[in-house]
Amino acid sequence: MMNEFSIICRVLGSLYNRQPQDPLLVPLFSLLREGKLRQHWPLEQDELLQRLQQSSDPQVLAADYNALFVGSDCKVSPYGSHWENGPQESEVRLFLQSRGMPLTDVPADHFGALLLASSWLEDQSEADESQAQIILFDDYLLPWCGQFLGKVEAHATTAFYRTLAMLSREAIQAMRDDLYEG
Repeated sequence: MMNEFSIICRVLGSLYNRQPQDPLLVPLFSLLREGKLRQHWPLEQDELLQRLQQSSDPQVLAADYNALFVGSDCKVSPYGSHWENGPQESEVRLFLQSRGMPLTDVPADHFGALLLASSWLEDQSEADESQAQIILFDDYLLPWCGQFLGKVEAHATTAFYRTLAMLSREAIQAMRDDLYEG
């Protein structure tokens, strides 16, 4: 059974990391459209989840996703290494490899990939992995995610991605607070 932290990271990471029409996201978008994600969502974010639900047609979202995150002329780079306070891809890759995470050739400093990596670290749940998650958040995610999410909010043409940015900001802060308290 995945814990709450892992669920949040997996859902948010997947929505940033994959095209909305990706077949792997079909079950997630079905949960969203049917209003069933809320019953599995561990944070008090019902209003934002409802707003996501109202604008969750993957075909409509594809153009916005591509304009925001895909290609060299995208409006908001999802890669930490493209941001002033973001990490270098090689640093992130080395850190994750040192934790035993299997990596592909896909850049490890992608916003969605970092959230998915945090879920992976949580699922490994060895005694020192909360320390690894704190490092991941403090060194590789938090220094630039506020700017990134602000730009997503400002440049998104759909309510879905504007809302996703707000939901992500609150969720990341709640998870970080939880890591400190844990």
